[in-house]
Amino acid sequence: MKIGVVVHGPYIVDSGYALKIIKFLENYGEVKVRLGGTMGRTAVHDAHLEHLIDITSKRLPSASLDKFHQEGYHPIFLINYGKSNITGHGFGYKVFKRSQTKPAVIQIERPGEDDGSIIPWRKSLRPLAHELAQKMGLSVVLPAQIIKEIFREGTDCGHQHGHKTYRKLVGVTPDENIFLNGIVVGKSTSHEVIMVTEDGILTQMIGGKIKEHGLEKLGYIDLNKAVIKTGLLRRFNIAPRVIKSENNNNKIKVSFLNHAAEDIYRLKNADYVVTIGDDTTLVAADILYRFNVPIIGITDGDLDQVVENGFKSSGSMIIELEEGWDDIIGDIIFLEVFQEQETIEIDDIENFKKEILQIINNTAAKYYIKDTEFVEV
Repeated sequence: MKIGVVVHGPYIVDSGYALKIIKFLENYGEVKVRLGGTMGRTAVHDAHLEHLIDITSKRLPSASLDKFHQEGYHPIFLINYGKSNITGHGFGYKVFKRSQTKPAVIQIERPGEDDGSIIPWRKSLRPLAHELAQKMGLSVVLPAQIIKEIFREGTDCGHQHGHKTYRKLVGVTPDENIFLNGIVVGKSTSHEVIMVTEDGILTQMIGGKIKEHGLEKLGYIDLNKAVIKTGLLRRFNIAPRVIKSENNNNKIKVSFLNHAAEDIYRLKNADYVVTIGDDTTLVAADILYRFNVPIIGITDGDLDQVVENGFKSSGSMIIELEEGWDDIIGDIIFLEVFQEQETIEIDDIENFKKEILQIINNTAAKYYIKDTEFVEV
C-alpha cells in the first residue's frame, strides 16, 4: 500500500506525534511524507526530520493532498494538532473541500489530547479509520458530525451578502493575533470573530480590532479562500537548530525582505537580509537564525507577538523608527540601495550599515538602534 502523509503546522511536529504517526503507518505500507503549508517548516528543521518530511516545496495542504492522489497514493493522511477539536475539524473540512480531486483522506487530529480524533473523509475509509482509532486510542468522528458542528458554530464558513463576504472564526480567545494570508491584520477582542470584506477588501472585524498597517500590506483577497490563523505561529519553546554556512565568495550577498508571508527560506544562503516591518523582522530573524544569517531590521515599534520567543544571529542590527516610517524608509532602501533587486553583492557590511543609516538621516525620521555590534555612525 502506498501511503501519503501531509503534515500540517509546527505543533504536530514539535509534540513528537508527527514522527510517531509516520513510524506507526510504516507498518501498513510504503510511506511518503510532505509538509502542507509553510509554518511547520521550521519545526521540521529543528527536529532534524527534513530527510523524512519533504519541505522543499511550498504548497497548501489541499494541493499536497491532490499531488499525492495524482501520484497514486491511497490512502492519504492529513495530520494536524489544532488549538481545539473545533478548529482542527474546521481545518480538515476546509482542506478537503478545497482539494480538487477529493482524494481518500483520513485526518488524524490532536492525537495527544482527550478529544483526539480520526476522521475518514471518504465513506470507504471508515473500516480502516476504526482500526487505527482503536490501536491509537482515538475516537472516530464522521464528516457528517463535523459539518453539523461547523455550521452550528460557524467555524471558518464564509457567506456572501451583496458585495460583502463574511467569515466567522471560532476557537479564538481574546487578545490573539489574527493572520490573513500570513499578515497580521488585527487582534481578537472576544471569543467570536467575524471577518468582513467588501469587494475583496477587508473592511470590518466584528469581535476584533483591525490593524491598519496590516491592511496596507494585505490588498485584495478572496475571503473564502484566504488562509486564516490565530494566536502564535509556534506555541512550543524548542531549541533552534543552527546550521553554520560558509561563504566562499569574497563578496557579501545581501537580500531584501518586505513581507513576512513570503518564502523566507529562499534567503537562507544570504549573508545578510534587510527586513522591513516589525513582524517581518521578528519572523525572519527567528528563521534565519537557524542558518546563521544576521538581519538589518527596519521597524517602527508596532510589534505583535507572533512567536513565543524570537532569536537573532550575531551581527544583527535593529533600527526602530517613528511610527509609520518603516515602510517609507524600506521603499527608499529598495529603490536606492537595492536598485529594485531582491539580492545585491557588497564589499563591506559596516559601510553598508552606514549607508542605510545615512538614508534615514536624510529624512525627517527619528530613530534609535536597538541591537547592533556596529557602533560608529
